[in-house]
Amino acid sequence: MPSLARPQVKRMLRRIAIGALLAVALLWAADRIWPLPMPGDDLARVVLAEDGTPLWRFADAEGVWRYPVTQENVSPLYLEALLAYEDRWFYQHPGVNPLALARAAWLNLRGGRVVSGGSTLSMQVARLLDPHDRTLAGKLRQLWRTAQLEWHLSKREILQLYLDRAPFGGTLQGVAAASWAYLGKSPMHLTPSEAALLAVLPQAPSRLRPDRHPERAQRARDKVLQRLEEYHVWPAARIAEAREEPLLLAPRQEPALAPLLARRLNSANSPPLIRTTIDAALQRRLEDLLLGWRARLPERTSAALLVVETQNMAVRAYLGSIDLADERRFGHVDMVHALRSPGSTLKPFLYAMAMDEGLIHSESLLQDVPRRYGDYRPGNFSMGFSGPVSASSALALSLNLPAVQLLEAYGPKRFAAQMRMGGVPLILPPLAEPNLSLILGGAGSRLDELVGGYAALAREGRSARIRLQPQDPLVEQRLLSPGSAWITRRILSGQARPDRDPNAELVQRPQLAWKTGTSYGFRDAWSVGVGPRYLIGVWIGRPDGTPVPGQFGLASAAPLMLQVHDLLSNRDAQRGIRVPVEPVPASVGVAAICWPLGQPMNRQDPNCRRQRFAWTLDGTTPPTLQAADQPLGLGLRDTVYVNAQGLRVDASCSGAVARDLALWPAPLEPWLPKAERRSARLPALDPACPPQLTGSAPPLAIVGVRSGDNLRRPASASEPLQLHVSALGGNGRRWWFLNGQPLGETQGQDSLLVHFEQAGRIELSALDESGETARVEFQVSE
Repeated sequence: MPSLARPQVKRMLRRIAIGALLAVALLWAADRIWPLPMPGDDLARVVLAEDGTPLWRFADAEGVWRYPVTQENVSPLYLEALLAYEDRWFYQHPGVNPLALARAAWLNLRGGRVVSGGSTLSMQVARLLDPHDRTLAGKLRQLWRTAQLEWHLSKREILQLYLDRAPFGGTLQGVAAASWAYLGKSPMHLTPSEAALLAVLPQAPSRLRPDRHPERAQRARDKVLQRLEEYHVWPAARIAEAREEPLLLAPRQEPALAPLLARRLNSANSPPLIRTTIDAALQRRLEDLLLGWRARLPERTSAALLVVETQNMAVRAYLGSIDLADERRFGHVDMVHALRSPGSTLKPFLYAMAMDEGLIHSESLLQDVPRRYGDYRPGNFSMGFSGPVSASSALALSLNLPAVQLLEAYGPKRFAAQMRMGGVPLILPPLAEPNLSLILGGAGSRLDELVGGYAALAREGRSARIRLQPQDPLVEQRLLSPGSAWITRRILSGQARPDRDPNAELVQRPQLAWKTGTSYGFRDAWSVGVGPRYLIGVWIGRPDGTPVPGQFGLASAAPLMLQVHDLLSNRDAQRGIRVPVEPVPASVGVAAICWPLGQPMNRQDPNCRRQRFAWTLDGTTPPTLQAADQPLGLGLRDTVYVNAQGLRVDASCSGAVARDLALWPAPLEPWLPKAERRSARLPALDPACPPQLTGSAPPLAIVGVRSGDNLRRPASASEPLQLHVSALGGNGRRWWFLNGQPLGETQGQDSLLVHFEQAGRIELSALDESGETARVEFQVSE
């Protein structure tokens, strides 16, 4: 055959080059006109526990849920089984394996039916991205998409798409979703038998579903094992053991833990995998526990529970309601983040701040007596009054009146500002300003923020924001000093008195400091605990704000909190986890103080009426805090003059010696024993040289009832309303008048029992020997 002339060769090469350029241009244009339909954000999300366990899933528009997973987080056994069975030459071929296609065509023609397929993994991914019919046009379309995949993506990226989107039956896509749904485990921990099973399921996901057709699934699995044996991918012993392993499936259930946390974290900008700090085993156990509590709670009542690890503020359990599906209990409302009245749960912060400010120490004398602040008249939960109480007892017993007295001295605006700067904002109604009701729940707070504030008691005074996800930073704020936080935690754990060993553990349970709270009208019951390793917050109530009579923190929320604490303590004990005893801060000291002055004093000093041991800060012992409405002239100290016989005389009398007396706050008189009242503490008068009455004498004041009070006889009482009243200050005898009519006579500070036979407006007045009068007006109701 004659050789081609050189010009002809050049023309042929030119045509080939032009043809190649045209082909490339056509392919480029086709790639632009029909781009590869890469999957976008289809809103399918999976919320994960800290260890990767699925907690909750948000399906896409078609109801499919998937769990994207990297190749490093899938068992190598699965990857080996998948590539050996589906595409041995995956990393060598350009997307299409001609030998596999020819082999499949021959087997299908010889068998007269579809016996084998020649699709590579790349071709299967192409069909997942762009579904098509099993026609010639469909096959050409699949080949085109396969070519595009190989042009645009690496082999690793193509395999990743298969791992995430291969069908596994029903609404499952991806090997991770299938592994958790069918086997109840991570795809990282598959056995050889399980790896072979998952490798074959996408071949016919509906026909081979192991939960519906276990026999078919097992036969398909054995087929994969046979292929692995033929290709010598796995040792014969491993394959034999895998064949002997029965097909065991976990109970089929989709992720259904922490639904309200999942909803809180899910947003349009969330990644497909939303990672949290939740401990899946603990979350599941506490959800079961809370469901068991449902029968104990009134109808339509919900509950919220939050468990936070103190060291890193990671949330280990988040239960926003009892049951998401319980519409009667408003299960869809997340009460962990809802704004509610915190009741008395704010009191520990106030006492600690007052210690930091130098207003009190742990045993400071406070007044649990009836008081009125304009139109505001707080009362105790028990409806009674204790009179003189220590700061530690007032906090431990959650008495309201001492807390209001303390807030009045500290300042409600200052307290609210300190709480806000410490990460616990208190929400007030529009245009409202902080007032004395703040400390009894007169503001709004959230359980998650409240628990973050209580972290200060275990984190040396630093509150911290809870962390819901591993990437959340640890945000801390200084709320209290380390010393006041330590003392307050001791008080709340039942170790308020420093004469006890501060390093001793409680016998009943590992040291737990806790506080309850009840909002006005029994709407909210709270309990917050600070344990050795965890913070526990519990809220119980009706999400719609309806009062639930008889529901309060100590009876409703505290038992649940204590049960959770015991569960956590037992869990740590089983794991051998022990927490060292917290050292006493250097700023904390111990002092022996005396009431009523609240100062260190020798016990033999006659002004030391009661000695107590107190925790102190920086060596300071603040004096007894006086109430703002203390009657003028009736202070805690009084200077009198006595003669050699100890009788009270005038300062000008011969031999008169000054003596300082420590007296109790005047409002406490009705609760003091007679030996401690002012009349008994003051020396008797010397008739020969009595002290002269001056205008500086304490004014006359009525104690036992205040102007503006509204008194009501208890419903269960059959007797008329009775009231003990007395008068402080003034001089000599007192004459009493009820609505202008003589009522009776008392000597000094003796009390008078008054009977109110009729309801209505009452005027009660007293007159002393010097002509001074005192008057109160109040209401008596039926």
